[in-house]
Amino acid sequence: MKRDIALIRGDGIGPEIVGQAKLVLDRVAALYGHEFNYTDVDMGGNAIDKWGDPLPQEMLDKCLASDSVLLGAVGGPKWNGVPGPMRPEKGLLRLRAGMGVYSNNRPAKIWPQLASASPLKQEIVDKGIDFIIVRELIGGIYFGKHETVTENGEPVAIDELRYSESEIRRIGRIGFETARKRNHKLCSVEKSNVLDSSRLWKKVMHELAEEYPDVELSDMLVDNCAMQIVKDPSQFDVIVTENMFGDILSDEASMITGSIGMIPSSSLGDGTRGLYEPIHGSAPDIAGKDIANPIGTILAAAMMLRFSFDMPQEADCIENAVSKVLDSGYRTGDILPTDAHHCSLVGCTEMGRLIIENLKKG
Repeated sequence: MKRDIALIRGDGIGPEIVGQAKLVLDRVAALYGHEFNYTDVDMGGNAIDKWGDPLPQEMLDKCLASDSVLLGAVGGPKWNGVPGPMRPEKGLLRLRAGMGVYSNNRPAKIWPQLASASPLKQEIVDKGIDFIIVRELIGGIYFGKHETVTENGEPVAIDELRYSESEIRRIGRIGFETARKRNHKLCSVEKSNVLDSSRLWKKVMHELAEEYPDVELSDMLVDNCAMQIVKDPSQFDVIVTENMFGDILSDEASMITGSIGMIPSSSLGDGTRGLYEPIHGSAPDIAGKDIANPIGTILAAAMMLRFSFDMPQEADCIENAVSKVLDSGYRTGDILPTDAHHCSLVGCTEMGRLIIENLKKG
C-alpha cells in the first residue's frame, strides 16, 4: 500500500525525534510491503527563519496534498520576540484550521514498566490509568478575536470565547463514538456555573446523549476535573471538553502517566487525513544532544497507521516493540528511575535503533 506522509520536523528536538519515527516507519513498510513517501514541510521557528512566516501557504498545501502529517515540535525562546501573529505556535494553529482537524484525541495510559515514575501514590496508580481526552481543537478562545484596547487610560486585553451549537455537536459526537468503542462512559467537562458557552455545551451534550443510550454521560466542572484526575484517574474512560480546558487537562493527564515524552496524540476531522504528534514541546535546551525521548513521536506514527491508514497490525507491531524495549530496561533520561539498578540509559538514536530491532511482523 502506498501512502504520502508530510513530515514537519520543526524546531528544537523535533528533527531528532521525527528522524527516529521515520526510520521506524521505513522498517514497518519493509516488513509489511508498503511504500511510504515523505515530503518535508517547514513550520514554526525554522519557517520564520527561512520564509519569514511560521506556515507559508505553500507548506500548508503540501500537508493538504498528503495522506497524513507527522509533526515533531515547534517553538523556542529564539522566537519569543516575534510579533504575536507571526509566532511559531501560530503556524500550528493555522495548520489545524487549514486541515480542518477539529478533534484532538490524547490517551492517558500508564505503561506498566513505568508505573513507578508516576508522581501519584502507588495505591492510586494500582487502580489503573487508562483514559482518553477528546479535545475540541479549532474553536473556542484560541480562535476567537484577540485585541488590546485602551480604556480609562490603560491597556485592556480581550480574548473572545465562542462556540456554536454545530461545533459542540460534532466534537460531542466524537466523544460519544469514542466512548462506545471503549467502556461506554463519557464525562463532559465544562464551566457551566459561570460561562454561557459552557451552558450551551452542556445542553447540546445532553441532547446528544439521547442518541447514545448505551453510553453513560456525566457532567463535571473543569476545576473539579483537574482535581479528580490526580485524586482518582481510574474513574475516567473518555473525557470530552472544549479547546482551552482540553489543553490544560491533557497536559495534566500526561504527567500522571510518568513522562510527557511517552504520550502521542492524533488530530482528526471528517476525513482520514490526520495530524499526529507527541504532546511535549521542542525542548531547545537538549536539542542536538541525542538525549531526547523519541517514543512519543514513534507512538504517534503508530496512531497514524491505525487511525488514518487502517493498518492496525502495523500499529500493534510498533507498540509491541516499544513494550519489549521497556521490558528490557532501556530508558532515556526522562524515564530513567531514581533507583536505576535494572535499567540502562540510552539516547535518542539508540532508543530508535532498539525499537527497530524489536519490530516483528505479527
